[in-house]
Amino acid sequence: MEYILWFKDFILHLDKHLGDLVQTYGSWTYAILFAIVFCETGLVVTPFLPGDSLLFTAGALAGINSISFWGLFAALGVAAFLGDTANYWIGRKVGPKVFAREDVRFLNKKHLVKAHQFYEKYGAKTIVIARFIPIIRTFAPFVAGIGQMSYGKFIAYNIIGGVMWVGICLSAGFAFGSHPFVKKNFSLVIFAIILISILPAVIEFLRERAKSKASQATLG
Repeated sequence: MEYILWFKDFILHLDKHLGDLVQTYGSWTYAILFAIVFCETGLVVTPFLPGDSLLFTAGALAGINSISFWGLFAALGVAAFLGDTANYWIGRKVGPKVFAREDVRFLNKKHLVKAHQFYEKYGAKTIVIARFIPIIRTFAPFVAGIGQMSYGKFIAYNIIGGVMWVGICLSAGFAFGSHPFVKKNFSLVIFAIILISILPAVIEFLRERAKSKASQATLG
């Protein structure tokens, strides 16, 4: 039981243990991080896995030469792309049945509904915007599959979103991860990353709200 609890804590807080992981497993770290990012983006049952914070920490380790920045960018970029792609096809094949059921084991239906509403509002842009929003990031490609989004269009947005997400988070960690303030206030920094991550959605929401008010004023 203690081993199971330790393993659970290790996986859920992998960002905090990443330094030890690199020292212990060396080059295998790329494969481990690949698997984590793939599961976080590709499986709707694992939205709890670390995402932004993991990429930031990995970038910080690259900043002190513990691991290759470009090796991370390549491995995690591919993982993000393949994860969303797998999630899209899972959603396309089994999504409608899952969405219709009320009691789905290992799946938070509220998160699925929220992602669906997000997709209905922002359309294909959801695939890019959602990359920077925890939880929504995991469910967005699944919902895109349910909504029968054109695969060609999905691939284009998937590549753009994946490259932006991995590139920005790794670069932020690489540039600021070794800064004394960041080291002392790492939790606050991660919170700030998440806050910044949802800014595109907030801006889009405010823009749509302004358009709605303008339309109502015109009709009035």
